[in-house]
Amino acid sequence: MQAGDSSAPGLTIVLADDHTVVRSALRMLLEAEPDFEVVAEAGTADDAIRYIRGHKPDVLILDLNMPGRPSLDAIPEILEVSPGTSVVILTMRNEPAFARQALSAGVRGYVLKEAADAELVQAVRSAAAGETYLQPSLGARLAADNGSRGGALSDRETEIVKLIALGHTNGEIAEQLFLSIRTVESHRANIQSKLKLNGRAELVRYALDQGLVGA
Repeated sequence: MQAGDSSAPGLTIVLADDHTVVRSALRMLLEAEPDFEVVAEAGTADDAIRYIRGHKPDVLILDLNMPGRPSLDAIPEILEVSPGTSVVILTMRNEPAFARQALSAGVRGYVLKEAADAELVQAVRSAAAGETYLQPSLGARLAADNGSRGGALSDRETEIVKLIALGHTNGEIAEQLFLSIRTVESHRANIQSKLKLNGRAELVRYALDQGLVGA
């Protein structure tokens, strides 16, 4: 953004991705727009929250897969810290369950990294205007998935709900069940999508209500 440009207010952005090279490329893409300004870069969800608290940006671009705290779990706190900030997810995760969970948590946009060049600028503008932007190719898959998905949990998903309710992290669950962390994350997204629940607290309440764990 040009310092002397007073024709329109600038659109401020915090960029959260754990890969420095990716952040650099995204910054170049975004700041090619004359009214876009990347005010901070973060490598974890907790760093993103700290920068959002300080900058109160118009838009946060958030990668789903970063070290530390899961990005999806951080979204409620992000929106509480800065209600005026719209969140756009930029990720390689193309499973409809992740998109559904993110949208249910309150994000305004969901874009796959493979389409960032074509889709990200429009997603940011839509989110800043209070509109929802879902990458068209993913939107079609989401609609099809909505028509085919049932509400009952599998035995594996029920087991994972129990462990979540007992306070285990995704990494601990993966170790106990001999699964990869990514597989556990996928199961967790599917569970929350099926049950229409957001976050660990609601999963714990569900487990208690169903008698999966003791009160």
